[in-house]
Amino acid sequence: MSKFLSYEDRMIIAQRLQENASFGAIGKELGKDRTTIAKEIKKYSYDKKSGRPGYPYNPCKFRATCKAKRICGTSCTHQSAYKCSLCSECTLHCSDFVEDVCSVKNKPPYVCNGCRQLPKCTLLKRIYNPSDAHERAHYAISEARTGIMSNEDDIARINRIISPLVQNGQLLHQIYLDHVDELMCSEKTLYNYVDAQLFDIRNIDLPRKVKYRPRYKKPEFKVDRGCRIERSYADFQKYLGAHPETTIVQMDSVIGRVGGKCLLTIHFVESSLMLAFLRDANTSASVIEIINVFDEVLGTKTFNSLFPVILTDNGSEFSNPKEIEKRSTIPCNRTKIFYCDPSAPYQKGACEVNHELIRRILPKGSSFDELTQQDITLMMNHINSYKRKKLNNRSPYETFSFYYGEDVLKKLGCSPIAAENIILKPKLLKK
Repeated sequence: MSKFLSYEDRMIIAQRLQENASFGAIGKELGKDRTTIAKEIKKYSYDKKSGRPGYPYNPCKFRATCKAKRICGTSCTHQSAYKCSLCSECTLHCSDFVEDVCSVKNKPPYVCNGCRQLPKCTLLKRIYNPSDAHERAHYAISEARTGIMSNEDDIARINRIISPLVQNGQLLHQIYLDHVDELMCSEKTLYNYVDAQLFDIRNIDLPRKVKYRPRYKKPEFKVDRGCRIERSYADFQKYLGAHPETTIVQMDSVIGRVGGKCLLTIHFVESSLMLAFLRDANTSASVIEIINVFDEVLGTKTFNSLFPVILTDNGSEFSNPKEIEKRSTIPCNRTKIFYCDPSAPYQKGACEVNHELIRRILPKGSSFDELTQQDITLMMNHINSYKRKKLNNRSPYETFSFYYGEDVLKKLGCSPIAAENIILKPKLLKK
């Protein structure tokens, strides 16, 4: 018997919750311990803000007797002009608001599924939905089985120990033997970290390792799922819902030949302007360095207006969000970073579409090792001067200039290219 609950099991749980069955009775029916059922319900239930027919969500303790009117002003278009308790927003403006919390959620069954008062309730509800629970559980299991997880602070600590010694010519095996108590990980883990380019050293710095041909495909490397907490795509959508006017920047990497130079791309969704920066290796340190340069060149005020939110994928080069978000000169955040769901590049589709223009000039499989940053800047100037139908037949350069001015574009290293001189083929960078 599988130790995991199936979708059919979760359907039975939901049905029995409707019948107010005990955890013990549900567990006996499914052949599971009662604590398993309790943990399942606690972990995969969710809060739902909903009212009842004719009455919106209202968690105020005085909602039944409240007679207040027009709390949010005379221009209110809601039913609150008649009675504030009929408005879902009255609690945001009322100084007498006291939240009424139902005690059902603090004791078994912890959810409102079988509550007789559910059709009449306007409080915050706790719901167990079998399909939602099964999807979340499946995702949690998949995430737990992929990649290698480690804390970013531990990565930095280990890097400080081994990188200087490797650069002095010592073998990784010898370093591990001498510092095993400090490293607190296996020797194989150290090699995995080097492969993922999380250290200042690379495989080329390991003289014996570069002699060996890879014998299997390495699994996807992930670092510290904890850094994704409150930075998921769902969190991103919630943030946009609360701040609809926020400017969005999408960030990604474009890879040349494996192990060689690569690009960091920064895409301003509103104007379709894209910047690209050449990096020696696809590491988190190189990304942080570029963001720091942006912050210094643009200044605090301009940087904050251009980079309020950054959306990126789950690549290891973006695995240190705290260093990207924080401003080293002042103890405060300069931006907020969010991550797309795994295997969901369409969630930052604007950036992915613009990469097609880069691939016209730098086809997949081509090496970036002989290129310079001047070459990349030239390429992006041609791309950003290319007019787009979605921009009302204006170029990203023109659109960005309209929003932020020419001075900002100069600081970013951008220059316009005349329409008749635009080249979007490999010959642009032929030397």
